[in-house]
Formats: sequence, C-alpha cells, structure tokens
Amino acid sequence: MNLRVKIVLLTMMALIMSGCVGVQDAEGWRSVQKDEFLEILKTDKYASICNQRGLYEKVRASHNSVLMSKMLVAYTENLANGCIDLETFNKAQKARNSVHFSSKYTTYLQEVNVKNIAMQLKAGQSIEQILQPYVPEYYQFHALLHQYHARKNDATTSSELLHKIRLNIERVKLMKPGLGKNYALVNIPEFKVRVIENDKTSLAMRVIVGKRSKQTPIFSADLQSIVLNPTWNVPDSIARHEIIPKALKDPDYLKKHRLVMRRDYNLDSPALHFDANLSAKYVGGKGEVPFKFIEVASGRNALGRVKFLFPNENSVYMHDTPTKWLFKKKVRAYSHGCVRLGNPMKMLDFVSTNYTTASKEKIDKEYKSRKTHFINIAKRLPVHTAYLTAYVEEDGKLHFFNDIYGYDKLQKLNFN
Repeated sequence: MNLRVKIVLLTMMALIMSGCVGVQDAEGWRSVQKDEFLEILKTDKYASICNQRGLYEKVRASHNSVLMSKMLVAYTENLANGCIDLETFNKAQKARNSVHFSSKYTTYLQEVNVKNIAMQLKAGQSIEQILQPYVPEYYQFHALLHQYHARKNDATTSSELLHKIRLNIERVKLMKPGLGKNYALVNIPEFKVRVIENDKTSLAMRVIVGKRSKQTPIFSADLQSIVLNPTWNVPDSIARHEIIPKALKDPDYLKKHRLVMRRDYNLDSPALHFDANLSAKYVGGKGEVPFKFIEVASGRNALGRVKFLFPNENSVYMHDTPTKWLFKKKVRAYSHGCVRLGNPMKMLDFVSTNYTTASKEKIDKEYKSRKTHFINIAKRLPVHTAYLTAYVEEDGKLHFFNDIYGYDKLQKLNFN
C-alpha cells in the first residue's frame, strides 16, 4: 500500500469516527490537536523544527491557527526529507566528481501534500497520526533521537559530538522508506554489514568498501539473486584505466588473469582477440568500450566464489574475495565500489536458508560444480548502503566512526 492511499484511508476512518468531538476553528484545528502539537514542538520530539525556529517561536507565543498550520506542514516536510542543505551538498558532490573520483549519495525524498494534511487535520486526526507516515521506521532513527535528546542538555557532551549525532539523524530521514522490517544494512564508515530482522541483528560481519577515490555509493535496492561461482564483468571504467593499459604492456596479461574478450557480457558470444591498436584508443577517459572483458569463474576470480545481486544503476553488489588478508585491517576501503564480504559462506548459508527455497544439498552441489549458477531470492530482503558515522547498538551503546568519505564535512544542516 503506497503512502498516498494509506493517508486517504486514515483520513476516511478519522472522518467516520471523529463525529463532533471538539470544536473546530476556521483552520480546522481543535484544541486537543493544538495542545498535542505544541507538546511535540516543545521537546522537538522528531528533531524536525530545524530551520523553522523563528516560526515556532511565533506559534508558541500566539497559538495562532494559521501559523500553526504552516508549522505543521514545515515540520512534516523536515521530518520527511531531513534538514541537510541538499542544494549546497549536491553542488559540492558535482564539483568533486571526475574521471578519477566517483562519489554518489542517493537521497529518497517524499512528497508532502499540503491539502492532505489539511484534510487530515479537519477530519480530527491526531498530530501523531498525521506525522506517522513520515517517521522513519528504522531502529537507528529512534535510537539516535533518544541519544540526541538525552545529551543535548548534558554539559559533558561536546557540541561536535552532538552535531555528529544530529547529522546522522538527518541521514536516516533521507533513507528509502517503506522497505520493511528485514533488511541488510551496509554501514560504510563502520566497515560492517548487518542483516537486521525486526530491529534485531541476525547476522553481522566485516566488509571492505570502496576506496576514497572510488566510493561505495549510498542507495537502496532489493536483493534479487545469489550467484555461485560468478564470472566478473569488468566495468568499462576499470577496463579503460586498468585492464587495457596493463594488457598493452604485457601481451600475456589477459591470460594470466583469466580474462576473455567478448562484444558484450555474454560469455557464450563469439570470442574476440586483443587488438593493441584498437584497444589503445580506449585508454583513460570515460564512456562505453565496444568490447568487454570477462574474468571466468575460478577460486582466484576477483568476486571469489559467491556474489549477491541487488540490481542497481551503480553496478554495485556484495561478493566474496580472494583478498582475505585485508579484513585484518582496521580501515578497509580498498574496492572499486562493491562490498566485499568478510565471511561470504556464512552470508550464503544465512540468506539461502532464510530467503530462498533452495535446499542445502542443491546449494552445495552447485557450489562444488565450479560452474556459474543463479539462486533466486524468494523472500524480500532490501539492501541499504548507508553512511552512519554515529550508530547505536541494540544494547544502547553509541559508537562514532571516522568520516572516511568526507560527508560529515560536506553535508551542512540548514539551521544553526
């Protein structure tokens, strides 16, 4: 059920049940709604006054219904879409991206319908009911809010730490809504992935993420399939900047690294041979390359023995890796953007058992075959790559992480 349908149904139910409870003013406010909203604003329950502090002070002093309606819309907008200055941030992102540097931060903005809010108010809905569709369902939102409210009047909490907590509250607001209670969360600054089910961590492990110049993008997508014994379709950008230059220097480079050439990423299509003169035209720069490199399945394949696909425009996925020693390092930013798993077999066992219909016998047989096999996901499991430099564990302990991609500096709050 989408957000708009949900709001309309709630409004209809409220109309049926509200009857003549309370006297409405010209703006549709009842005294009980005003009292409720003023209480929410008094504590800034959802950390969404933000850039509307001036309007809030007028509302608090006057209780004016017109101003209160404007405040309700503004509060809902800030709750739905956060209080980071996205215009400034997006300009900074665009300025720093180049052929040799890639960074992408997807924000999932929601539509806040002013007419719907007015209808809900006049129907007698509570302010909590009006705000509820826009409250992030993720555990981290409520956990970070609790930490923020508990610490903002604590003299022992520095303004820098308080700002960091608040910035991460705003980041959670910008995550994709409505993706259910079960999901995989890759927290990039923490170098960790968790599978979270009903607000509890069912599985966690170390990961390697994109290097500072080839950052793992921030986005959300549904897990679609598991690939056993995967081939690696070399992206054109890596072909231009790494594979072709190395192959031009060493005629045996492709053979040494188990790379074959095709016109597209279909391994069954006719084979091509490396042409130095043609290939030299595609060294460096950007754009599509008219031939493709594929690394065949093997124990030494760059993707290892298993890959987890959640189709997206970034060509990012989770996978095994032969570079196991890198997981011993504290800072693990080494990939071209994909997420390398510290214990891929544990992830394979957990996901195949709980999110596919494939038997353990089938998985084991196909894994040992050394041939590429696809296992479809039968139960929905969204994957979020997130950037949380403040994170609250389930025991309530707050952790802070280093700003490896520079987002703490680039993302500015729209209020002081």
